[in-house]
Amino acid sequence: MTDEIQHRLSTEGADPLLLTGVNDANLIELQRATGVRATLRGDTLLLGGSLEQVERANPVVQGMLELARMGEAVTPEDVSRLVAAGPSTEPLGAMDYKIILPGLRRVIAPKTQGQREYLEAVATHDIVIGIGPAGTGKTYLAVAKAVEALARKRVKRIILARPAVEAGESLGFLPGDLQAKVDPYLRPLYDALEDMMPHDRVQKALETRIIEIAPLAYMRGRTLADAFIILDEAQNATGAQMKMFLTRLGVNSKVVVTGDKTQIDLPKREDSGLIQIERILPGVDGVAFCYLDESDVVRHRLVREIIKAYAEDQHG
Repeated sequence: MTDEIQHRLSTEGADPLLLTGVNDANLIELQRATGVRATLRGDTLLLGGSLEQVERANPVVQGMLELARMGEAVTPEDVSRLVAAGPSTEPLGAMDYKIILPGLRRVIAPKTQGQREYLEAVATHDIVIGIGPAGTGKTYLAVAKAVEALARKRVKRIILARPAVEAGESLGFLPGDLQAKVDPYLRPLYDALEDMMPHDRVQKALETRIIEIAPLAYMRGRTLADAFIILDEAQNATGAQMKMFLTRLGVNSKVVVTGDKTQIDLPKREDSGLIQIERILPGVDGVAFCYLDESDVVRHRLVREIIKAYAEDQHG
């Protein structure tokens, strides 16, 4: 019989409900994944089990505490991701990578090592290309950095663009004027914005063109200075469109390009501007490539499993 040990961790500064989840769902997941017994008593979390179990659970709990202290609701998915990540040499939520948005009482922070490296690249490079599957936070975190840059007056405006490739749906059959036709496929960008700014502020910024959401084709012939520019769904930009977009970069501007190479809707995969820049731009000073994978998925646990299953099927 292995000797049982008890380890105490202070949970001071962490909201108990954010930490443990509804009906202690996070502690139940921690117990299931590591074999440790976890009990919250006041400001102390007790971990009981073998030395190996406690050592495995300790960094997971540290990660949970960090998220809860930043005002983030920890989920069972977060717990299983922290378990899968294993012990990290550095805490995830180092202050440099937290995004504190005005008007929001919460902090947006990286939840995985991949997300942390992505945010670090955005902070230190003028052009960042984030490549990875859906749900890894590529667009969401880029929009958060853009809103933060605008709030801190580092840029004067935000430009969000998407190539107008219709994934099996023709925009031509949608009712209404161009704006009404374009809105549905730009909706994810509006949704991310409205998660980070009060609705009326988003509307006012759109009216005054401090924030512009537009199809990629609208970028032609412009020089974009003092701006934070995001190109979303970049796998559907052609090579010519991508070159046109990247050469719009003006003084004091930052560009983030996000895309998923498994979701190319162009007739020929090799026409994708994202595939081309992956070949052409590595090694260019000031350009960073960040790769996220299923371990960075911050949606439901099943999304991570589905992405993995599809990847295995393609390689099989």
